Amino acid sequence: MTKSQTMGLFFGVFALGLAVAAGGAQAAGECAQGKTLVEGKLTIATGNPAYYPWVVDDKPEDGKGFEAAVAYAVADRMGFAREDVVWTRSTFDEAIQPGAKNFDFNLQQYSITPEREQVVDFSVPYYSAAMAVLVRKPSVEAGARPELASLKALKWGVMAGTTAQPVVTEIIAPQSDPLLYDDNTNVTEAMKAGQIDAAIFDLPTALYLAAVVLDDGVVLGQFPADRADNPDQFGLLMPEGSALRTCVDEALEALKADGTLAAIEAEWLQEATGVPVIE
Repeated sequence: MTKSQTMGLFFGVFALGLAVAAGGAQAAGECAQGKTLVEGKLTIATGNPAYYPWVVDDKPEDGKGFEAAVAYAVADRMGFAREDVVWTRSTFDEAIQPGAKNFDFNLQQYSITPEREQVVDFSVPYYSAAMAVLVRKPSVEAGARPELASLKALKWGVMAGTTAQPVVTEIIAPQSDPLLYDDNTNVTEAMKAGQIDAAIFDLPTALYLAAVVLDDGVVLGQFPADRADNPDQFGLLMPEGSALRTCVDEALEALKADGTLAAIEAEWLQEATGVPVIE
């Protein structure tokens, strides 16, 4: 094959790749036609305010933070240019009430539950919440590390009957029996009082408790979501009966298949938060 033939073949394949990509974007855009709140626009809601690491500096339009990045990735797969994404705000509670919505989809850490699915629609999950270890700074200063051997020596508290209980009793298997509580508020109060050293929460809750509830809270480490029997799964929330649901699901499945979603999670929920994975 001559050099000119080789170059011709290269540019032919390159052009074909561009055509396939354009065709995919066009097909995605066609899926959403006539199904969005405003034709040609994708209206996405987040919290008011929206917090790190889900959204950075309460500016979802910057695309920084896990959920902001996911939103733009989904929009792109659905055929919407960045400038065609419109952001709006809602409180957590008002979005899960029945009735008309001011958004095409909403993402602010909504766990998919059968009760909620009676009044709103959810996409396929975009995040399975890891279980995270919450301690206070004195425990870290005393030598607590994100390693199973170190965790076994801590005094644990856990809310009875939750997915956290088997993580503590079966995976960590501490040297002393964990103390059981009837709600998470009592768990954190026990930690404040020095009755326990550590507790297990889903990662988003642990990050919130460390930053807001405990003056000296530290998220010591996280277990991969697949270590829990029934991890919380977050879905994009849509109005009940949304015609857009199939398009959103297809976009998310494509992002999972090519590794984009995993890369976004690694960037914003592992690297950005600095919470190491406990192996």
